[in-house]
Amino acid sequence: MTIGMETMIRVAHGVTVLCLLSTGPATAQERIGMTGEDRRLEVSFEEVYRVGSVGGQEWEQFGDVGRVAFDGSARLHVFDGQVSRIFVVGTDGTLVHQIGRQGDGPGEFRSVRDMAVMEDGRVVAIDLGHRAYQVFRSNGDFERMVRMGGDPSVTIVGDHAAQRGAEALITTPIGSGLRAWSVDYSGGPPRKDRPKSRPIEHVSLAGEESVTDTLADGWLPPERDGENDSGVGLPRAFAWSPGLHWGVLPDGSVAFADSTTYAIKIAAAGTGVSRILTRPFAPEPVTDRLISSEGERRLRDLEAIPDERLGGLIGVANGEPIHRDPGEERQRRRERIEDTEYFQELSVIRGLAVSWDGTIWVRRRGEEPASDGGPIDLLTPDGTYLGSLPAEGAEIPDAFGPGGLAAFIETDELGVRTVVVGRLSVGR
Repeated sequence: MTIGMETMIRVAHGVTVLCLLSTGPATAQERIGMTGEDRRLEVSFEEVYRVGSVGGQEWEQFGDVGRVAFDGSARLHVFDGQVSRIFVVGTDGTLVHQIGRQGDGPGEFRSVRDMAVMEDGRVVAIDLGHRAYQVFRSNGDFERMVRMGGDPSVTIVGDHAAQRGAEALITTPIGSGLRAWSVDYSGGPPRKDRPKSRPIEHVSLAGEESVTDTLADGWLPPERDGENDSGVGLPRAFAWSPGLHWGVLPDGSVAFADSTTYAIKIAAAGTGVSRILTRPFAPEPVTDRLISSEGERRLRDLEAIPDERLGGLIGVANGEPIHRDPGEERQRRRERIEDTEYFQELSVIRGLAVSWDGTIWVRRRGEEPASDGGPIDLLTPDGTYLGSLPAEGAEIPDAFGPGGLAAFIETDELGVRTVVVGRLSVGR
């Protein structure tokens, strides 16, 4: 049985820590402190093309763009989870080919939850239904299927990225971008131990079955009592808990942030964390005033939602439709807001990505507690602070490509998804 997941944020108590957990042989950790004074950078974006339109060609009438990624030839790959297709777009914005269709055979999708694109143009579809990684050649032809290793009773799918120069992926099964899970009850109720960390994993696709190793252990913040709705031992987080933000560097190592502090850790397979990049920004304590203000804001937002959006069809039983009662749903959400427990501190870092050339983009917190709209710092993996993009109007791209290419996923007021591709230029 496959259970889809709707991402939910909750929150709670903890302390500021700089977690230095790692796997592999012990190695000296170089700590590099960077300036606390921002140096302003300006960014320009020259649009090259855009795809996705109600009035466009049939293939680009996207339902749900779940992932975009470039290959080394600057071709854009768009994963539409609603139609279970991967569209490969040329450098001029025209369709090159598409990958996938529903089915049970090799090269056909049962339940694809994510994709990763190799530098050479091959595509890996993470198929939870097949419990396999389906690999396609750069021309779109099916190449092979790699079975997922590990315990088959519980399979958790998180965000994936290709590791350059290797037949491998990097993924985080918990703590970042949790997409779905599958539970097999055929052998009785599965037992899943509660995690002790948020691992960043290296998944080798070299054989017929994948082999997973922990590249680094991200810090797992304190948890609330009980577990979340998955029922497979995943932690029940406090609201405003520090996220796990990460990106893969060109040499195959990973940059990640896992605590409330401004600390970017550089880790590689076999050595764990070898370098920590810091800036002197402290997390802000969460006060009763902040908690009260946030609760009032969320209640106001809830009351502004019309009944028709809270009700609607939620399923079918014995051939009869089941509708959600708007009043009951509003009360359920109100109780959830009132029951929220908050973490003790507001994390400095709210997002992280790595560009094609290896520049680390770090999004800081905005002025409001829940705001992710702060400045974006640009760093090099060796600890050079390049400068910061101002908070106003700056965004981290949804995908970086060669030659300064970047892609952004946009959603209009009607819910139509468009992918805008252009060239970024950053300077003072």
